[in-house]
Amino acid sequence: MTTAGKPIILFDGVCNLCNGAVNYVIDHDPQGTFRFGSLQSEAAAELLDRAGLPEDYLDSIVLVEGDAFFAGSDAALRIARRLSGPARWLWPLRVVPRPIRDAVYGWIARNRYRWFGKQDTCRIPTPDLEARFI
Repeated sequence: MTTAGKPIILFDGVCNLCNGAVNYVIDHDPQGTFRFGSLQSEAAAELLDRAGLPEDYLDSIVLVEGDAFFAGSDAALRIARRLSGPARWLWPLRVVPRPIRDAVYGWIARNRYRWFGKQDTCRIPTPDLEARFI
């Protein structure tokens, strides 16, 4: 799979918080900069392998930008800076040391199913968004 062109956000397709985050990105990405893929998909497995991550990786979102891969708070902040609206104001948090950012991110990620729930199946894009999903 080629990743040239638009960055790809890989997300946990059954996580309600993650699906909400994807909806937020879609709503605040008027240029359609990002593409999306469920971490549970075959396409994601290939990308995860290239990133050196296990095929069953569900610990965080993964941002694929060309040949570069970002996970955790780095991915979240890199995504936020490209969006319209208030999320873009999170970008300055990159000055917070990564271990602190990732500890907070990890705490939320570990509790996301308990706090926000999960679905039985992965998200299926609507026909008008289908082209943005890998």
